[in-house]
Amino acid sequence: MDAYKKEVKEVCAELGVLPDKGLSTQEAEERLHKYGVNEIQKKDQPSAFLILLAQFTSPLILLLIGATILSAVLQEFVDAAVILAIVILNAVLGFFQEYKAERAMEALQKLAAPTCRIMRGGRLEECKSRFLVPGDIILVETGDICPADARLVESYSLQTMEAPLTGESTPLLKNIAALKKDVTVGDRTNMIFAGTTVTRGRAKAIVTATGMHTEFGKIADMLQQTKEELSPLQKKFAEVARWMSVIAVGIIVVTFALGALRQQPLLTLFLLSVSLAVAAVPEGLPAVITIALSRGVQRMAKKNALIRKLPSAETLGSVSFICSDKTGTITHNEMTVRHLWIYDGALSVSGSGYSPKGTFTQQSKIIDPSKSRVLSMLLKIGLLCNNTKMQHEHGQSSAIGDPTEAALIVSAQKAGFDDAELAQKYPRYGEIEFTSERKVMTTLHKVGSQHLALTKGAVDVLLKRCTSVLVEGRTERLTATHKDAILRANDAFGQNALRVLAFAYREVSMSTKFDDVEKDMVFVGLQAMIDPPRAGVKEAIQKCLDAHINVVMITGDHITTAKAVAAEIGLNGRAVTGDELDAMSAAEFRKQVEDIRVYARVNPTHKLKIIEALQARNHIVAMTGDGVNDAPALKKADIGIAMGLTGTAVSKAASDMILTDDNFLSIVDAVEEGRGIYGNIKKFFASIFAGNFAEVGIVLISIILGFPLPLTATLMLLINLVTDGLPAIALAVDHFEPDTMKSKPRNPHEHIYSGLRVFILDYPIIMAIAVMAIFILVYSRSTDIVHAQAAAFLTIALFELGQAFSARSIKYSVFKVGFFKNKLMLVAGALSLMISFGVIYIPFFQKLFFSIDIYRPMLLSFGEIAIIMFISTFGFIWIELEKYRNSKMHA
Repeated sequence: MDAYKKEVKEVCAELGVLPDKGLSTQEAEERLHKYGVNEIQKKDQPSAFLILLAQFTSPLILLLIGATILSAVLQEFVDAAVILAIVILNAVLGFFQEYKAERAMEALQKLAAPTCRIMRGGRLEECKSRFLVPGDIILVETGDICPADARLVESYSLQTMEAPLTGESTPLLKNIAALKKDVTVGDRTNMIFAGTTVTRGRAKAIVTATGMHTEFGKIADMLQQTKEELSPLQKKFAEVARWMSVIAVGIIVVTFALGALRQQPLLTLFLLSVSLAVAAVPEGLPAVITIALSRGVQRMAKKNALIRKLPSAETLGSVSFICSDKTGTITHNEMTVRHLWIYDGALSVSGSGYSPKGTFTQQSKIIDPSKSRVLSMLLKIGLLCNNTKMQHEHGQSSAIGDPTEAALIVSAQKAGFDDAELAQKYPRYGEIEFTSERKVMTTLHKVGSQHLALTKGAVDVLLKRCTSVLVEGRTERLTATHKDAILRANDAFGQNALRVLAFAYREVSMSTKFDDVEKDMVFVGLQAMIDPPRAGVKEAIQKCLDAHINVVMITGDHITTAKAVAAEIGLNGRAVTGDELDAMSAAEFRKQVEDIRVYARVNPTHKLKIIEALQARNHIVAMTGDGVNDAPALKKADIGIAMGLTGTAVSKAASDMILTDDNFLSIVDAVEEGRGIYGNIKKFFASIFAGNFAEVGIVLISIILGFPLPLTATLMLLINLVTDGLPAIALAVDHFEPDTMKSKPRNPHEHIYSGLRVFILDYPIIMAIAVMAIFILVYSRSTDIVHAQAAAFLTIALFELGQAFSARSIKYSVFKVGFFKNKLMLVAGALSLMISFGVIYIPFFQKLFFSIDIYRPMLLSFGEIAIIMFISTFGFIWIELEKYRNSKMHA
């Protein structure tokens, strides 16, 4: 039912209840049976066992399991154990990531108010909130969490903070008047909603929705229905695994067929075919991905970005749109006074949020407000005519009460006024409370023998109660000229989306009647405030634009406020409201979505619509947020980014990444890491696959030409796991490319091998020709197969070492990025060389890998090694020349 569009009597009649009586116990029990308990329902989730089992179903993992079995068949138990360890490690990491990801619903359930006050059978009693039913009459007051969605029956200066639900940064003043048209949740001023907080006043309301039918329940339903997509990296390597499986099967078939034509023994052919297939599979790929992502996650954590799901670290690198919630993300969700106005002139106030650090400037000159009678009075009234308390814990300040009043306290603190000290100097003995009808608040204070009435409120209302004005420290009669100047200042602030309060005072006596206290007052000035952008956000957005990343601001606030904040942070572009979004068809919106930069007055459904439209245009979307209303969008986005300090537990549980400092700038640092991670994985791909392709080509060429095999199955596995594997793994932690944050985001449909022709085509061809030439030359001269295999093995090892070093940059010369900069690469390279020469010259390894009984100390002569080392540089030189040629072409 659209209770907000109906009169109170009509709602009561539909729900069959009297506001003064409430439901009877019997009727409440019947409705509880009909509607169910008032709590968020969590759908059945897969068991831990099924989640674990699912980790073994990806194509790449199945391929590696096959490689493990084949290695065991070949009695290569060490290789089988290594590959199996990689598979298990990958499964364990995936299990914990997915298992933790289902915590969003639990966090949402914890937001419910445990108990509430209700009318049952004409009596006021306390009830567990989970037993509330539609038609129950509830009572709420300052500090309460609303237990259900309800239509207001009576309201006494009620204000609620709905930021977790709507994203609006200021408390909303409520009333009981029916609304005559459809409006968004944030504009339903006669309703209160489950999970929101009462910041002022009290009210009686009739429950209209409970459990999953509340606005929070609808969010919970969206959260559970929203399915997380695979990350671009996961999709990419699923594709790699599929075609690697095809290649592996193809190798077995071709090798077996060619060998059979040459009438080679079938068992030997089978073992050789399987060995080649195993050699072609990049067993180290999952390990390298895990290493690259884990290292990146550690670096991100140091930069205040906590990654909850490993694949998300790389996905950041392809982000092309960042959809940022305004309240609490771009802004503090802490109202801040930005300007003061007195008849003597206007002042600007620096600083943001609840930090008491800031200065007052007038015409670019710093002013000390405490030395001005008028400014001092203005700030003191704001601090004393105030019911909010500030608390400070762990270096963070927070407000208990109204954010607007908190802003007034902080502005006074910036001028050096202490709230506790002033409270003692100006003790309060009375108050005329703020109401929606009066729109002003007054407190009465004693100062020595003097009594003061201090008042704040709406500008137009308070002006009517004033007959004087402070000008240059003197009290003057308030004239039409004065009023025009005050109203012009108020209008100017309003056009910039600032919230303005007026301040006045009057000397009274103990005998002054309450009805006369707010008459003949002295107008002092105005304080204008807004929830301002965080420091550094403007610079961070510019960095995003420089990196070809579009930034979009989404808020539940009014469009005027949204435009003002957008202008301040340099976010230029079209602005639309939620109502305008509703008026567009899905197809029409998709056409326009790339041009819109600001969305105002939106609800959770709109956020999903925005993300889906951008994803339909093939964009990788990051969504930031801190409220419950952001959770479905955080889960739907390619990257959901929650705020660590101000974010709700729900938003954190639904996210992929948490900003521990709530700083938008940290997103830019995380994007750079994400781009670098993908770049390093691509370097590994360029290095490892070239070697694998070359090895397969060498064996196939030798079979076609009728030569003995240049490599045994054992030597191929050694090369695959150690001599080329170690340097390739070092690439996973390499330094990033120099232009990481100057290039455009990676196209999600780009193949992993895009731009790697020289690495995975040219290099394997050069390497295969060089290895076969050396093998044939040595074998034809000595007819010693072991001697020739040793030469071929060392040539491959050195070629792949050169490939690994050259792969340290895909686009630039390795000497430009620093040949010796990657210390781990140097260690891995040295270890690879030691193992290679150890296989050739150490007796135990000679026997193990070449199957010879008599130790041969000079399996390769120094002259042969020198020639092999010289020829092995050909591939490295070719790649570096190609990089140089490409750089000149694109210069």
